[in-house]
Amino acid sequence: MSETLRKCTDALMAACLAVMALAVFVNVVLRYGFGSGIAASEELSRLLFVWMVFVGATAAYPRGEHMAFTSLLLPLRSKPRALQAMTVLIRLSVITACVLLAWGAWQQVVVGMDSHSVVLGYPMALLPLPALLCAVAIALMALWQLIRGEALDLGHEVDVE
Repeated sequence: MSETLRKCTDALMAACLAVMALAVFVNVVLRYGFGSGIAASEELSRLLFVWMVFVGATAAYPRGEHMAFTSLLLPLRSKPRALQAMTVLIRLSVITACVLLAWGAWQQVVVGMDSHSVVLGYPMALLPLPALLCAVAIALMALWQLIRGEALDLGHEVDVE
């Protein structure tokens, strides 16, 4: 992942978190301090949280920051063919999971096109859309790694106790 793209995703996640924190804080102060609140605060926070999670998941994949069970693969280091076969199997499993996620998210996007949120009025398709985009992006990255024959990053072994 290029440094520019990494900075953009980090900035986008930080902006989502900042707006969410501000919206929730203001809403809490208004509710408990003045007996009123901003109804749009909850919808906005929910929408931003969903987008932040999927932007983060997409950004984490090329960094190798997703959960990894490298301790299961460490014994295969002395068997390069077995490790290569396992790498292919893992990449194909990631692509399969992404295809399933993308298919389900697409169905939800289509359903959400006809309905709108209660307060803000945005199309409900905006809630599953980041899952669709994330699944497509990760599947393409995994496919690219598979085509290029990239080895798995076993650098997480230092985290194993």
